[in-house]
Amino acid sequence: MGSTGSIGTQTVEVINKHPKLFQVVGLAANSRFDLLLQQIKKFQPKMVCIGQGASGHPAIDELKAPFKLVRGPRGLKQLASLAGADMVVNALVGSAGLDPTLAAINAGHDVALANKETLVAGGQLVMRAVKRKKVRLLPIDSEHAALHQCLEGRDPSTVKNLILTASGGPFRSHSAKQLHSVQAQHALNHPTWSMGRKVSIDSATLMNKGLEMIEAHYLFGIPPERIKVVIHPESIIHSMVEFNDGSIIAQLSTPDMRLPIQYALTYPSRLPSLVKDCRLDELGQLTFHKPDKMTFRCLDLAYRAIESNGIMPAVMNAANEIAVESFLNGRIGFLDIPAVIQKTMGKFAAGGKISLDKILAADSRARDTAREIINAIIKMKDRR
Repeated sequence: MGSTGSIGTQTVEVINKHPKLFQVVGLAANSRFDLLLQQIKKFQPKMVCIGQGASGHPAIDELKAPFKLVRGPRGLKQLASLAGADMVVNALVGSAGLDPTLAAINAGHDVALANKETLVAGGQLVMRAVKRKKVRLLPIDSEHAALHQCLEGRDPSTVKNLILTASGGPFRSHSAKQLHSVQAQHALNHPTWSMGRKVSIDSATLMNKGLEMIEAHYLFGIPPERIKVVIHPESIIHSMVEFNDGSIIAQLSTPDMRLPIQYALTYPSRLPSLVKDCRLDELGQLTFHKPDKMTFRCLDLAYRAIESNGIMPAVMNAANEIAVESFLNGRIGFLDIPAVIQKTMGKFAAGGKISLDKILAADSRARDTAREIINAIIKMKDRR
């Protein structure tokens, strides 16, 4: 799911590296239909899902092959629960990934997850479903893949802290004053990773680390206060685990998403990959420092959201998606992103039991609330 995006295309590269190991039975894409057509011709899938409003696109008329064509959110659920599949790779962007992930798990499929928002919005529901259906949920994010490797075979009671590393994005040394004038094209210029537009902005605001902290909480059962974030500009150490005897175990590799993708697809096996070897003698130095939570407030908002629990992480995530979209469209400034999120969270009550219906309702209402706040910010700026 998300076969034409950044993670999706790199997943295809990994599959092409090991053609005897994998058969693609389903593809989903919301755009880039010319690329989707190439993937269909190569893999001959049983089912293809496209966006709800994709009809009339010239490429869609060419989709005449022996597969079932489905559309929109309902189609994603059909694809995720497709009979005969062993694993579903969720490379979607945003909270749209939650419902199909649950559908995949309930169908008994293992899930390789690159969609952070699935666990941020519905982590309790997802992990309960994983336990109930006895399937594997394997992280594709490089940080969580690293933690998975560092924790494997370890006694959970000996874990003191999880340490997530962050590149810091393109603005890691900027002051709040400097951030007032940054624009979308600056934020999209990530110094290390090649990522999609939304994820690139999340990296620049440090919201990416906030989302990953919540993910790690659900994946590994570690309380949020024991999940630390450290800025590591070289992006060679992808995460670390600190144990109660003072030892720290780290996972190092060349910063390339194809490695954690392959690790998830082939786990527990390790096979030769497309990734360049990490040459320790060429690294020079590895540096670390604390994140500036006062300037990059999104990280702190994520900790507040998970501490509030209930629907609050879903609210935070929805507000972030709307704020990032508005920033990318030039409607609000970079520093307006955390302001929109904080104001939106303030409109919702903390705690309470959750269900899928409550999460989806909170997501929808938070989006409307965030849009209202953004409109108010724009009107205020216009008056000035």
